[in-house]
Amino acid sequence: MKKAVIIIFLSSLIFISCEKDYSGIVDPSINEYQVISVSPSGNVLFNAIDSLITIKINFTQSSLVGEVSCDIYSSDNNRLNSSRIILYDNGNPDFGDDSLNDNKYANKFPLSSTYPIGNYSIRYYTTIITGDLKYIALSNFVYDNGQDNVAPVISNLLMPQSVNAGQTITFSVGVIDENGLNDLVSVFYEAYNPDGIKIVNSQGISQFPMFDDGNTQGNGDLVANDGTYTVTLTFPSDVKKGTWRFEFQARDRGGLLSNKIVHNILVQ
Repeated sequence: MKKAVIIIFLSSLIFISCEKDYSGIVDPSINEYQVISVSPSGNVLFNAIDSLITIKINFTQSSLVGEVSCDIYSSDNNRLNSSRIILYDNGNPDFGDDSLNDNKYANKFPLSSTYPIGNYSIRYYTTIITGDLKYIALSNFVYDNGQDNVAPVISNLLMPQSVNAGQTITFSVGVIDENGLNDLVSVFYEAYNPDGIKIVNSQGISQFPMFDDGNTQGNGDLVANDGTYTVTLTFPSDVKKGTWRFEFQARDRGGLLSNKIVHNILVQ
């Protein structure tokens, strides 16, 4: 994560309103406040008995803040709350706040087992004396929805049987994961030349990524996040002629590998 003005505390990123460069995240020229900590951070596991997480942000006692709120985003970058979550410094344990007027703000939010696993973020805001809403801090955590981890499955490979040296081709493979597409870490292929030697590039990479980002011009993928992973490949004009072997797989966050699809293509 790129850092603006940062204090590392409990694995969270803290932003302070001082006269420094905030890279556009915070306007330090109006308010006087200092964030000490934000939470949750680290790993959060779904609890079927009590699915509520407690969201907190702590300021120094001398901080001057208005209304404090936040938004929570899942690993697929969807905002989970329909409206901003107000955080309270009212000493009410129902909101997760321990003491009244101690500049520690909190509230609770339910996480569902249907939410995708992966990296979540919470963006914190406060209103300043002008009434404007300012983005002041960010926390990240990894959410485990408690579901059994199931290996991904790949299918529906679309790749030609032959290609001419110097030709560019686009090929794709379909991927499903019972834990959700956000459980996928990578979808990749490995290539072997006609001598059976695995191809490794100059960076030492042999597992070449495929993409589901809708970047048609960059890698040939037509629709983002539809489970079809695509890549474009050009065979150099001086490439070794003969039968090349391509092997396709996917890997999830738990390290499980999918089934393997093997495809031979004749380079002429």
